[in-house]
Amino acid sequence: MAKEKKTTKTNSKPSKNVEETLWESANKLRGSVESSEYKHVVLSLIFLKYASDKFEERRQELIAEGKEQYMEMVEFYAQKNVFYLPEISRWSYLIAQAKQADIALKIDTALSTIERENVALRGALPDNYYSRLGLDTSKLASLLDTINKINTLVDKENDFIGRVYEYFLKKFALAEGKGKGEFYTPKSIVKLIVEMIEPYKGKIYDPACGSGGMFIQSIKFIGEHHGNKKELSIYGQEYTAATYKLAKMNLAIRGIVGNLGESPENTFFQDQHKDLKADYILANPPFNQKEWRAENELIDDARWRGYDVPPTGNANYAWILNMVSKLAQNGVAGFILANGALSGGGTEYQIRKKLIENDLVEAVCILPQDMFYTTNISVTLWILNRNKKARTAEVNGQMKRYRDRTGQILFMDFRQMGIPFEKKFIEFSEQEIPQIALAYHTWQQTAYETAYQNIPEFCYSATLEEVREKDYSLVPSKYIEFVNRDENIDFDAKMQTLQREFADLLRAEQQSKQDLLTVFKELGYEIQL
Repeated sequence: MAKEKKTTKTNSKPSKNVEETLWESANKLRGSVESSEYKHVVLSLIFLKYASDKFEERRQELIAEGKEQYMEMVEFYAQKNVFYLPEISRWSYLIAQAKQADIALKIDTALSTIERENVALRGALPDNYYSRLGLDTSKLASLLDTINKINTLVDKENDFIGRVYEYFLKKFALAEGKGKGEFYTPKSIVKLIVEMIEPYKGKIYDPACGSGGMFIQSIKFIGEHHGNKKELSIYGQEYTAATYKLAKMNLAIRGIVGNLGESPENTFFQDQHKDLKADYILANPPFNQKEWRAENELIDDARWRGYDVPPTGNANYAWILNMVSKLAQNGVAGFILANGALSGGGTEYQIRKKLIENDLVEAVCILPQDMFYTTNISVTLWILNRNKKARTAEVNGQMKRYRDRTGQILFMDFRQMGIPFEKKFIEFSEQEIPQIALAYHTWQQTAYETAYQNIPEFCYSATLEEVREKDYSLVPSKYIEFVNRDENIDFDAKMQTLQREFADLLRAEQQSKQDLLTVFKELGYEIQL
């Protein structure tokens, strides 16, 4: 699995230009509004334009059908999965008022009115948001004018408005960077998880759902494999109120019905899906979450039953056990965690040991560095499986036979994969995702002509006895054979380079210190070191 060379792709689709134009218009608000705030400004307006276009389309259908008397009845819109919009919430009304000084108040009124008229949108839209921010009227009017030029209903087959929303989520996550972009999991990672665990029908759950990306890719997977999205039920939970709204809007613009709880809540302290048994779990919970509970809290929680209570200093294993408690009899979970969870000691060791002895761990995969916008650390994709025995199951509309994998764990290493984008980040290419999924499914299933084989520097199928011998460590490099990784490195040359770089850093630090002392001296102050 050699790393692909970077290739330059051109995208001739006109929608790409529309996305970029919208982004440039949104950027005009920067300076007056924090980046973490203006994503809600822009995405709410995009949603409002889309909802209005769908409403007007349905309105014309009713006229064409001779049903003018029903044009103001919510039910005749809801039956086509269209939101009913009172006149003051319609895009045409807002555009007519765009240059007025109170346009921000009118937008707030439009959004609150839509929520009141459509139960599915309760808690999804900003509340008194535009007025509170004190946006510049001319800039807001300019943004409205740009969005007004977009036909959100074009290219329905390929989900144009969904692509715009996805594009904006990605750009906002990049703009906010470390520590603030947790609402978004990079798309190529989500696609990889979906292709590996194949959520085709049943119940799907995400305990830290962010803006809903896991759900969106799952629905796309069903569409690409000619399934019925109505056969997948969505359950999620999100703690941050603003992100909760993003997720509800993200589902709404795609006509997806999901249960995200009555309100944004902490998954540990206010579990809104206590009795759920999910067929699929996909998640990217917060990494290494500290002080997630006090010493005397959640001691007897049913989710830890049969395991030690997760430590207060790190929530990684609390997230794992929460997901284990939600898995159905044949349930599969794919989730991302920081690498420290692979080999931690103390209570984490005891929990990990029991997970392995209970034969729940199916695969552990190391991802490349620089895939996340919020951190540059390498992270791990875990796959848990309640039933690793030989069985037959329907996936993608066909029956698949799974070989007996009890007492086995597949270790995979993707660190030599990925292609660069946005200068400093890495993502999986469109070719790599199916390659990885095929390797995993070849290990899982009996249908492939070529039997699974361990591949140096890529994958290794370990037995439970081998894992015991390594004291229950799940670090893939302890199992996968590495033969060529370092043979071409000139260590002397490398050390000389590092030595020069370190010397440069020390000189720069010394110069900065001297400059600071000089400034204080010029101000009449002497600092003795």
